[in-house]
Order: sequence, then C-alpha cells, then structure tokens
Amino acid sequence: MNSVRFTAETSSDGVVERDFLVGEIPGVLWAPVSGADHAPIVLVGHNGGMHKKAPGLRARALHTAATWGFTVVAIDAPGHGDRPRTDSDEQARTEIREALTAGDSLRFAAASVRFMASVAERAVPEWQATLDALQALPQIGPDAPVGYGGGISMGTAIGVRLTAVEPRITAAIFGGGFPVDEPVIEAARRITVPVQFLLPWDDEHADRSSGLALFDAFASAEKTLHARPGDHRSVRWVGVDDTFLSRHLVRA
Repeated sequence: MNSVRFTAETSSDGVVERDFLVGEIPGVLWAPVSGADHAPIVLVGHNGGMHKKAPGLRARALHTAATWGFTVVAIDAPGHGDRPRTDSDEQARTEIREALTAGDSLRFAAASVRFMASVAERAVPEWQATLDALQALPQIGPDAPVGYGGGISMGTAIGVRLTAVEPRITAAIFGGGFPVDEPVIEAARRITVPVQFLLPWDDEHADRSSGLALFDAFASAEKTLHARPGDHRSVRWVGVDDTFLSRHLVRA
C-alpha cells in the first residue's frame, strides 16, 4: 500500500491546507489547525474539466473543516488538474467540444457517458487507495466516519460508483448535471446510506428527467432532493441542508 507523502502546507483562518501524493495520485487535505484526532473524513469530488482546488470546491472544503471540524480530502481525477491526459482522454474531450459546438445533444450525451465511465473506472480504485493511506495516519485512523461530498456532473458520476462499492462511506451528497446511463443507475440501486441530492433544474447539458431517474434509483431509506433554478454553471450549493453530513457522520 502506498503511504501519504505531504508536499506543501499553508494555513489561514484556522484551517490547514496540505498537498499530498499517494503514489502518483495528487491530493489536498483540509483540516482545522487545532482539530481533534479521528475526526470524520469527507471525500470531495470535482466537476469535469476542473481540479482538486477548484474555487467552489475549495470554499466548501474550508467551510466544512472550519464549521464542523472535519477532515476534507480531494484528489485530481484522472486526466484532470495535475494528472496527465491519455490519448483517449484527449480524443474524448475533442469529441465533447465538437458536439457542443455543433449543438448535437445526442452525440454530446453519448460522448459524455463514455468519458465519465472511463474516468470513473480509474478514479474509484484511486479513491479507495487514498482512503486506505489516509486511514493509516495515526491522526485519522481506521475508525473515522467517512462521507462523500461530490459536486454535480463528474463528481457524482464517480461518487455514485464509489459509494456503491465502498462500505466505509456512510452518507453522501450527490448532484445531477450529467447524462445518466444504466451502469450509474445500477450503482445507485446498491446505495442504501443517507443521500442528499442537488439537481440543477435548468441544466442545458442534461435533461432533468435524467437526474430525477438517478435520485429515484437510490435505495436509501433517507434521501432528499434539492432542485435549484439555474444552468450547468450557475447552480450553487444554496438551500441544501448544511447539517446533513455532520448529523450522519457524527452520529456514525
């Protein structure tokens, strides 16, 4: 098992930000400067085309660490941020851009589904390896409760698949904003932990029925849908239950 190697550290407003590597996986960890050991961990996924320190992601991570005392972790998805892109990644990005330019919604949806499936297939074991390495640290330990707090789009395409196979995750926040295919639906049907779901109601890239179908597929006894007006880029995590992860992870 690869261990965590910290490569940089800064702090502000009572929160420390530490860059790290697990093997070749680049990540970042946020935690209160004076936080308690074995605090809950929140794994945060980023949207497609973004990275582990995207402004919105970082703002939510800082808020979560400062408000609830949690350890928040993000990694660059394959082909994103500080990660190299494969030829297949480049080809997929080109096809997606061409479909958007041409206004070909069917081609865009098909290309997006293929690309996100490819990224998720690589990202899920990387998230598990990262969690293994973090739990080996004495200040975190193997018993710290774990939640997932992904963004819309690719953050959820990865997170649903991860949560479906990772029993250490005991609560999850997901979002719509991407074309949903049957493998994602099948993964959602295996999820029974509490779920909070944000749906961008006017997303121009994904029909809202796709997001509603994903929400309906979750087998969780407790799941909440938050639908917000706004397109793919303007939707914000406003109006969601800010205490969701704290209630479930602290109780866990």
